[in-house]
Amino acid sequence: MMNILTVALKEFFGMFIDDGALALAALLLAAIVGVLVKFAHVDALLAAALLLLGCLLILAESLTRAARRRFQRK
Repeated sequence: MMNILTVALKEFFGMFIDDGALALAALLLAAIVGVLVKFAHVDALLAAALLLLGCLLILAESLTRAARRRFQRK
């Protein structure tokens, strides 16, 4: 029973920490936008657009990298 619980927990957390570069880039983007809002007085709507576009670019790069790795193995 303990083994099943351990595997389930590893799988659950693995969904969120599967790609360390993706998580790091998203955190870095959020920090940069936060600094821009706090210290450069960037408008909230512009900050939201930067977050949206930045996250989409980070996701696209991560998917491209994963696909490239998968096709190189075959």
